[in-house]
Parts: sequence; structure tokens; C-alpha cells
Amino acid sequence: MRRFAIGEEDFLLDGEPTRILSGALHYFRVHPDLWADRIVKAREMGLNTIETYVAWNAHSRRPGEFEASGGLDLGRFLDTVAEHGMHAIVRPGPYICAEWDNGGLPAWLFQQPGTGIRSSEPTYLAAVEEYYEHLAPILVPRQIDRGGPIILVQVENEYGAYGSDKAYLKALTELTRRIGITVPLITVDQPLDDMIENGSLPELHKTASFGSRVGERLDRLRRHQPTGPLMCSEFWNGWFDSWGGHHHTTDVDEIAKSLDELLSRGASVNIYMFHGGTNFGFTNGANDKGTYAPIVTSYDYDAPLDEAGNPTAKYWAFRDVIAKHAPVPGLVPGERRTAFREPRSQSVEVSASLSAAVPLWQVADRLGAWSEHEQPPMCDSLGHYSGFTLYRTEIERRGAAILRVAEVRDRAQVFVDGRAVGVLARDHRDRVLTLPEDARGTLDLLIEDQGRVDYGPRIGEPKGLIGPATVNGDQVTGWQVLPLGLDDITPVAEALRDLTAAAHPDATADVVAGPAFARAVFDAPEHEGAIADLFLDTAEWGKGVAWINGFCLGRYWSRGPQRTLYVPAPVLKAEGNELIIFELHATASADVRLLACQELGHTEF
Repeated sequence: MRRFAIGEEDFLLDGEPTRILSGALHYFRVHPDLWADRIVKAREMGLNTIETYVAWNAHSRRPGEFEASGGLDLGRFLDTVAEHGMHAIVRPGPYICAEWDNGGLPAWLFQQPGTGIRSSEPTYLAAVEEYYEHLAPILVPRQIDRGGPIILVQVENEYGAYGSDKAYLKALTELTRRIGITVPLITVDQPLDDMIENGSLPELHKTASFGSRVGERLDRLRRHQPTGPLMCSEFWNGWFDSWGGHHHTTDVDEIAKSLDELLSRGASVNIYMFHGGTNFGFTNGANDKGTYAPIVTSYDYDAPLDEAGNPTAKYWAFRDVIAKHAPVPGLVPGERRTAFREPRSQSVEVSASLSAAVPLWQVADRLGAWSEHEQPPMCDSLGHYSGFTLYRTEIERRGAAILRVAEVRDRAQVFVDGRAVGVLARDHRDRVLTLPEDARGTLDLLIEDQGRVDYGPRIGEPKGLIGPATVNGDQVTGWQVLPLGLDDITPVAEALRDLTAAAHPDATADVVAGPAFARAVFDAPEHEGAIADLFLDTAEWGKGVAWINGFCLGRYWSRGPQRTLYVPAPVLKAEGNELIIFELHATASADVRLLACQELGHTEF
């Protein structure tokens, strides 16, 4: 039986001093068939450990549910880590931030009156206990003292930036031990005195999160953690992007120098991120520090492995730094690359056309069930926690009219009798819209949840149309509401296939005028006998969501900075791949371009 412990000066593996060289890799942001590829590349960069968060809301989309199969098979992920000779650090939260929808907390938690999030409030702790009990059969037998890879488990996540409820941290610690976790427990906080103190307990080993000013921050951490090994368990080597912002990068030489300084001080490290992956589906989070800012689909993070898993300049620089401090498997002096496949020497482009399009109004009834309400309900009260919701009512006024809503979360397209009349956007603080003078009849608001806030006091706020709506000061009542069920795109796909079959073989959709679904079919290219990763070019499209073979790639938006969507090779087949887009505004053409970039692909910003 192996043992991992925290000594007076070092981490101890079977009683011998050891250093953790870890990289963050979130299983829920990477296709499961690609986990092994990313883990091997971590090992060959010189890492000995893989760290992952656990996204509670991904596993428990409804109260009482816990899904742990397919891309959520945490057990399989940890077994894959072990198969490749790596250790694992697990950070189950329950709050994780991670630029992930709601910081990983299930939205249904907030529907229970009085629930005190990230606190010792009993209703919340009871829900956390149920979550941990689901995790126990996965984590407990995979600890190092049971023959598994897990060497550390984290309690909460940067809690000192949020609160100071020591009873909460104590309850989480006791619960973690009660379910059978025996490996050492750690906390992580930004290296500020109050955050470190508020975010931990004496019995928990303190670590820090930072990406620069290494000496200063390690010294501060040491003042609060006077014994044991120093560890930066989030070494920020990049950053995330928000829609409408710029693409973040960090200087390779500067960040490599900081890593070298960190390791030269004898500290352990977890590189955040080693490989970022993708916010597939509707999983991206958002920030709101005065202005709401939803995060893009790509979680490339300017990491050592790019979104498609290809080594970047940062990968080779980090490997060179690590080689100064520890053995690197497969490293041949004077050679740059190790054993994994060389990048493609020529770029490949796949072309197709949107051959059919169907307006949302024609297929909406296939995507869910309408309900009737006197006042517009919030989406959460309907048990609808992500994506799109259609609100409908009737207006009778003639002449100029002003539509006013209390608040929209997060973006509403407004239609009168199917005609687009404007947009109300949360990030612009829009709450008032002038309707055309001839506006009367059916009023539709198509509301998009663009991602729940993942950090700070606005975690958990409900989505949809918030509060009453008025026209010229009079409340609008008598609403019908339809949550759009887009987890399974089959009903839309069937309607589009019927249209395709009825059309001329060479027919195209010309342009797609949204809100509408459109379809294209294409064959996938191969590289060295295997289907290759692709990137879907969205530069000529407006705003929407894309699926390939039923797998949701995520959101696109002409607002940028992201201009492509990553298509993992495992979701493709050699022939007859089906692309479906939900375009909210309009495409510039019916052309579809999928690219396999020269370095096996990278997200274009």
C-alpha cells in the first residue's frame, strides 16, 4: 500500500520527499476519447500529476440525479490518469468557479427557499452531503492508499475571496473525511493575508493561486503556512476570454521565467491550465463586476496545449524549465519533440452548403411544452436552467408604444407577429424598447441564458424575464412560456431532413434569416488514416449555437473574439456528418467551411 503525506518540509511519497508537478485538465471540457491523449502529453512535458475540478451541476442537473457516464465518467478519467503513471489532485468544490456556469453549483439549489450558498446553512449542507455521497464510490477507492492515483483533495475553492464561515469549512472537512477520504486535504486562496486566513483552517494545508511575483507571493504563503511544502496550486499561465473582449495571451518567456523561479524555490506547482478544452453546449460561465460579461465557448486559456490538444510554444518552454528541475520522460537532449504525432504539414479545408432552413416558429412546438402564466415567470421556476426560453403574449395597442421590462437575463430578441423589432441586452442594461407604430398582435421574446455568473455575489441569480413587463405603462399579462429543449436536437434534425428530401438536390438556403435552424452535410477528412479534428468557421454567421451529429459544439457570435468552433475528431464519422445551426439573426451566406489548421488546428481569435 502506497502512502502520500505532508511532512515538515516536503510532500512525502512512501516516506520520501517528492515534488508535485501538476497540470489542470478538466475531464468535462474534453471529449472522453481524448483524455488519454492529453494525459500522455502532460507526462511528456514533465508533469507527474493531473488536477481536475468536479462540476457538481454537470453531474446533477436535477435534484436527486447524479450522472457519471460518458464525458462525465470521472472514474474512467482517474483510471486513465493512473494507467499512464500519473497521480491526481481532485477539487470537488462544491463551488469551483472555473469560468463554468454558476461556478459549478446546480441552479436548482437556489430554488429552495432559505438555502445559504457556500455557508454552514443546513439546507445547503444537506445538498452538499448528498453530492459527496455520490462522489464517494468514485473517489474513495481511487486514493493512493487504495492503489489509485489520488494524492490530494481540495476543500472548497478560493473561499477567502467569498466568505469567512469557519463552521462551513469545518463541516466540509468533516464531511470529506466521513465519506472515506484519507489523503491530505488542502485549500487554495489568492496570496492576500485576509483571503488566506478566511479561506482555510489550521488542519488544512494552505496553497496559493497566482501567476507572477513569485518570490513575494511564496513568502506571504509561508507566513501563513509555516511548515510543510509550498505549493502554487493554480499557477496562472494564461486567461479566459469574454464575448466582445480581446483574446488573452501571456508572454511565453515571462511565464516560463516565473515557473523557473517557482521551481527554483523548491515549491510544488499545478499549472492552470495545462489544457483548457472547450465549454461545450451551454456550460460557459460569466462575470459581472459591474457589467455582465459572458465567457466564450473556447477555454483555450493560452495553455501549453491549445484547445485541440496541440503543443504550443509555451509547452516546449515549460518542458525545458521542468527538465532543469526533474526528469522528463522521453526527452532527447537537443531534440524538441517527443513521441507523439507530428503536426500536419498542410492545411485542409472542407466545404459544404446549408441546404435547408426552418424558422424557429415552425418547430418550436417540437422542442417543449407551453405553460400559461398571468405574469412572466423566471426560467428557473420552470425547471429550465440553461439555453433559450420563448415568452409569448398578445398586445392590442395601436400607435407608438414603449415596451419596458424590469430586467432581462440575459438577452431578449423581441418580435411582433414574427417580425424582429429589437434586442434587449443585459450587458447594455437595456430595459426599454420602442415598438413600431403598427405593432399589435403576438409579442414574442426569445430569451437566451448566456451563462450564469461564476464568481462573486451574483452566483445563483435566476434567469429569464425578471419582474413585470409593461407597454405604455400598462402591465402585460396572460403569458405563454416555452422552454426550448435543445439537449436533444433530434426533432429539429428530422424536420430539416424532411425539407432536404423534398428540395431539389442542389438547393441551398442562400442565407439563413433567424431565428432559424439550418442544416448541412459533409464528409470528414483523414490524417494518417484517422479522422482529423476540425474547426468550424463561424466568421460569416451572426449569433447562435452549432451541433454536429447531435453533439453541441457551443455558442458562436460575430461579436468575437472567437471565430471558430472546435470539432473533436471523435464526434465525426467518415461520411454524412450532419451540421445543424440555430442562427438567431442572419448568416452572410449559405457557405460552410471546416478547417484543419496547419498545426492540427487552433481556435482563431
